[in-house]
Amino acid sequence: MSSTKNAAVVNYSEQKYSVEIREIPLPEIGEEDILLEVENVGVCGSDLHQWTSDHSWPVNYPVVLGHEFGGKIAALGSRVAGWNVGDRVVSETAAVISTQNPMSKVGLYNLDPTRKGFGYGVNGAMTRFVRVPARCLHNVPANLSFEEACLTEPCCVAYNSVVGNSSIKPGDRVIVIGPGTIGILCAAMARLCGAEVGLLGLEGDRARLEIARQAYGCEPLIGEDAAEAWAKKRDGLGADLIIDAAGHSITLKIAMKIVRPNGQITKVGWGPQPLNFSIDPIVQKNIRLQGSFSHNWPIWERVIALLASGALNVKPIIGGVWPITEWKEAFEKMHSGQVVKSVLKPV
Repeated sequence: MSSTKNAAVVNYSEQKYSVEIREIPLPEIGEEDILLEVENVGVCGSDLHQWTSDHSWPVNYPVVLGHEFGGKIAALGSRVAGWNVGDRVVSETAAVISTQNPMSKVGLYNLDPTRKGFGYGVNGAMTRFVRVPARCLHNVPANLSFEEACLTEPCCVAYNSVVGNSSIKPGDRVIVIGPGTIGILCAAMARLCGAEVGLLGLEGDRARLEIARQAYGCEPLIGEDAAEAWAKKRDGLGADLIIDAAGHSITLKIAMKIVRPNGQITKVGWGPQPLNFSIDPIVQKNIRLQGSFSHNWPIWERVIALLASGALNVKPIIGGVWPITEWKEAFEKMHSGQVVKSVLKPV
């Protein structure tokens, strides 16, 4: 920790493209925090949304971006027990929670309305050192690289949406809408659960759909008609489960059309646009519409076990590792769909 200043990717205002490299001081830690030396940090779609300023959540400007990260403990607060300097860890995203909130008391602190996350509520990890509450930490097994481990967080989003919040059985026919990181990981998770999975995208998504086909055995579907045909192939009624991982409200209309009666739609993608269409098909078809947000402690432990055992392999979606000083290229490649996931490395 020779340097008192660290290069950081900072989102400094609500204006479009208000992101730049700034030198920031070493964070001060409280007695229940640790100082984490970041090894790798994943770029999330939400980082891109803040960069292009089409997000739908409050941001505390200026803020260091990045909430998918892992590294080594560099220093410990005075009341931190059970951890040592040098431990390999990943961190959950719920940087600030109220332990008194009823949601937190039942372990669903991800649903605490006062929760603030890294990268929008408090400074995130697109820098060398980040302050992390010790309660957020999980051990990273020695056989799991940090390039993979920093994707624990999006894997947890996928696990919660597919396993936690959806009813899924082996042999189910599942369509995932949107071949971004979360969509592809939801598709991979549904395959682990024994489902047949179609992944729906647009013409420009062919490269990402092909990665999902090769790596996870998903059927690439281009356009609404292809999705409807695949959904109805078995008995003419539609897919058992639709996971909507796209960032647009209009995709809910497609989901309602291709889900079977008495099926389920799980919505994990954010889209701030108004709907402008009727949701009557949910009533008519007796559909369960379920939201899925974030994750909590047991999900992280389960996902790390899946990654460490090799049951879930995230290497195929990593499109490259860039130094954080080249954040813009990493963002642009992901934003344009050239890569599924960009990973950054502090300098």
